[in-house]
Amino acid sequence: MESNQGFFDRFGGKYVAEVLRRPLDELEQAFRRYMKDPRFLAELHEIQRDYIGRETPLLFAPRATELLGGAKIYIKLEGLANTGAHKINNAIGQVLLAKYMGKKRIIAETGAGQHGVATAAACAKLGIDCTVYMGEIDVRRQQPNVASMELYGAKVCPVTSGARTLKDAVNEAMRDWAAHPDSTHYVLGSALGPAPFPDIVRTFQSVIGEEVKRECEKRNIDIGAMVACVGGGSNSIGFFSPFIDRDT
Repeated sequence: MESNQGFFDRFGGKYVAEVLRRPLDELEQAFRRYMKDPRFLAELHEIQRDYIGRETPLLFAPRATELLGGAKIYIKLEGLANTGAHKINNAIGQVLLAKYMGKKRIIAETGAGQHGVATAAACAKLGIDCTVYMGEIDVRRQQPNVASMELYGAKVCPVTSGARTLKDAVNEAMRDWAAHPDSTHYVLGSALGPAPFPDIVRTFQSVIGEEVKRECEKRNIDIGAMVACVGGGSNSIGFFSPFIDRDT
């Protein structure tokens, strides 16, 4: 998924309003720079270990193996990461990147609320102001996650336009970012959107696949197939990324 001048082969690229081109270029330059910075990487790895709780376990599932037959089944338990899902991997990475860039404020969108909780937790850890846009309907449906975001100190902004769900929350977050690009970073939670977001999300989520790869080598597990859920793609691309170029 490496971008080439902001493009991803036939899958699109940096098609954005002119007002967002400068902050996206700034973000890409900072991302390339800090992913080679030993100080940034050391702090990221420390937070992954001490705050997220990495590495998460790779569990052999004997009963699933017996019921389904055939190959042995192993499960990567990302639900044991802080905040209860893989979302925190990307949120911590992006918020730390924003802090190194000198940004004072984080915004995010969320639907069911898990990305919002992860971003709020990351901002609480790193001491940055956080605003989360969430469709008014989703706010009503996902009250426990709204309460968690607010407990971490985030401001949850109900979006009343359109269908009042995730798409409209994304629109509001984009408007906010376009109005405050110098002080604000938009933490996109899925492996989509304009470059460099797909690269950024994949990179920070690839910690999942890297751990799987190391553990399988350590335990002599021969991987025959890998299965992951695919929604916005952050979980799956993080899981698959270290294995994509394998011949078999």
